[in-house]
Amino acid sequence: MTQQHPITPPPELVEQWRKSGPADAAVNNAYERHIATCAAQWGADQELEACCEWLKTKHWIEPEFSDELHAVRRPKPPSLKEQALALVEQHEDGWRPSPKDWDTIRRALEALPDSIVVFPSQC
Repeated sequence: MTQQHPITPPPELVEQWRKSGPADAAVNNAYERHIATCAAQWGADQELEACCEWLKTKHWIEPEFSDELHAVRRPKPPSLKEQALALVEQHEDGWRPSPKDWDTIRRALEALPDSIVVFPSQC
């Protein structure tokens, strides 16, 4: 019987990584880099979860501090709305958004529901 390391990813997860990899796997070892990046992130996430859980069980810190540690070490990326607003807020006179900036703003606008109705303020 072979013993698997505790942070070995399950086969289903490896298959998910394989399917989510770049379409042209032969270019610059993109496939291998993608799998390695996913595996490293997954392993680090498993270790962080285990550490936070261990700290909670030892009662060395309050549970909310463990949650705070998790939030600091795995911050959520800014939402599309936050990204678009940051671009607009950082503009300068004569600002010409890059194609990437335009794409971010366009995707944020497309995410808005069509049913929003804005009424002019009544005077």
